[in-house]
Amino acid sequence: MKQWKFSHISAGLTAVTVGYSSAIVIVIDLARRAGATDEMVVSWLLALGLGMGFTCIVFSWLTKMPVVTAWSTPGAAFLLTTVDAYTLPEVIGAFVLCALFSLITAQSRALLAQISRIPVAISSALLAGILLPICLAIFSDVNNSPILVASFIALYLVGSRLFPRYLMLVLLILSVAISIYLQQDIDISFTLPVPIWTTPVFSLSATIGLAFPLFLITTLSQNLPGIAIHHAHDYQPDHKPILSGIACVQALLAPFGGFTFNLAAITAALCMGEQADSDKSQRYKAAIAAGLAYLLMGLLASVVVALFVSMPPVIVHLLAGLALLATLQGAIVRAMEVEHHRAPALLTMLCTASGFSLFSMTSAVWGLAIGLLLLLVQRKPT
Repeated sequence: MKQWKFSHISAGLTAVTVGYSSAIVIVIDLARRAGATDEMVVSWLLALGLGMGFTCIVFSWLTKMPVVTAWSTPGAAFLLTTVDAYTLPEVIGAFVLCALFSLITAQSRALLAQISRIPVAISSALLAGILLPICLAIFSDVNNSPILVASFIALYLVGSRLFPRYLMLVLLILSVAISIYLQQDIDISFTLPVPIWTTPVFSLSATIGLAFPLFLITTLSQNLPGIAIHHAHDYQPDHKPILSGIACVQALLAPFGGFTFNLAAITAALCMGEQADSDKSQRYKAAIAAGLAYLLMGLLASVVVALFVSMPPVIVHLLAGLALLATLQGAIVRAMEVEHHRAPALLTMLCTASGFSLFSMTSAVWGLAIGLLLLLVQRKPT
């Protein structure tokens, strides 16, 4: 057996750092909006760390290929704008049902293929509509904190050019430093996180408004790109048992706050390239290193929550919006690439971004339906 290299650990830690720094504030904000107490938020991060760590390590070891998992940042962004309308048990129930939908889909390659047939323009517009309100919040505090907003945007612009890979980490460190300075009584002592069970409640409105959109968004924006990343790096694992296992882990951990688990895309690429190992057959060790780092972050959940729960809303808005800006840009570009898809895509984006709910269906569901309907009407001969 070949020895581990520093490059394996470096690539794995980089993947986790990029993933956590770009979305941790969104996940914590989501948990709090869903009605979770600070102790429950710790449980959420513990469940997420354990789930991602376990799936990274087990599937990478079994396949001897780099299998990197993550939470769904687009899914978290969607939930952030919709969970207020539901009780916490209903939200947890939606997480369980989302896992069930993912498990069913994993059993059928035909079903996965059908979902993948949704035009890229529509799925990208759906994602753009979800992200747009969060990114607009970057400027929501300009009147109250103009210097702070200007400073973060300036750092973002400079960092995008000079240190793009670690940009969000730098912003994260700055945010924590400012929060500690503004609120000097923050208790960041380490305590072992305790999992807290929330009994799921299943309702039709949460199934339609939360579970199904969360499943669809995660599949389109995470699992399908994750499969494509494997193929792009010439890895051909059997994704059926991997996706099935990830869905089972989500179902088990959902009552503790594990809202989604899926294949990673961008962060996964960090463990699949030359920087991880020149020997393609040994790069799975970088994914295992990422899994170990995820487990560590789960165990440090109490410290993470103590640092982020105390953040002023203006910093939360800035971090979340700036973290998703590049994703929003890519989604808008893909939504508008094909000329005859632009009108349906635009309608999907605007409808989704509006944030309304009608007949127990969120604006994301309506946006997807309206976009597909207009696309169908345009295709029919006149």
